[in-house]
Amino acid sequence: MLRRLLAPLLALAALLALWQAWVSWGGISERVLSSPSQIAQATLDTWPDLMEATSITALEGFLGFLLATGLGLLLGIGLYCWQTFHDAFYPLIAAAQMVPLITIAPLFIIWFGFEPVGKVVIVAVFGLFPIAIQTYRGLKAVPGFYQDVALTCGATRAWTLWHVKLRVAAGQMFSGLRISAAYVFATASTAEYLGAQNGLGIWLQSAFNSFQTPLIFSATLVIVVLTAILLGLIALVETLTIGGTDESLFQADE
Repeated sequence: MLRRLLAPLLALAALLALWQAWVSWGGISERVLSSPSQIAQATLDTWPDLMEATSITALEGFLGFLLATGLGLLLGIGLYCWQTFHDAFYPLIAAAQMVPLITIAPLFIIWFGFEPVGKVVIVAVFGLFPIAIQTYRGLKAVPGFYQDVALTCGATRAWTLWHVKLRVAAGQMFSGLRISAAYVFATASTAEYLGAQNGLGIWLQSAFNSFQTPLIFSATLVIVVLTAILLGLIALVETLTIGGTDESLFQADE
């Protein structure tokens, strides 16, 4: 574990050192590119306000993701279980993933105003698609003999779905959760940027309008940390429920 962490930590330290040296010795303006030390100082100086904005975006992101998870799983199961439902809605779901956020967010502002509930709905809508698709594909990929054995032993089709197929497909379902989680807080921040009362999106807008480049990096860093926390929680749930991902994916060839 420590050996796997050492390489990326050393690479990150080297990149930060090069970044700091380039900005400091190259005479680059803080407004053009802030150094890591300038970003750290700006983050500390504005910490209370930054945390207030972060709490709003974090709440919107986590609530939206929970809603997306529930709806996405149900939608994916529905696509798998009912062929007519699949034929009618799968192409629409696939096409909906290509709709850019910037074209939809203004409608949610009209419908929900600048309140956080609108951002929660936006996060849920854009987050449920990969969960639904991966759930459907995971169930579709389950070998038929799993169902055959369960039915032969007297299980019903419903019991087989909930206790056998979903268990086998869980790995791919968690992949959908991770794909969705990677964009949760970026989606919430973008929606806030287009119209909100507070949050990291408004923080970014204010920093951009006042040319405070270090604060832009501060918000970016917070979004990365929030995303890492959510991905860590998903990994923990996956480990507790199905034993985690295949460790061979993370091991170097001997």
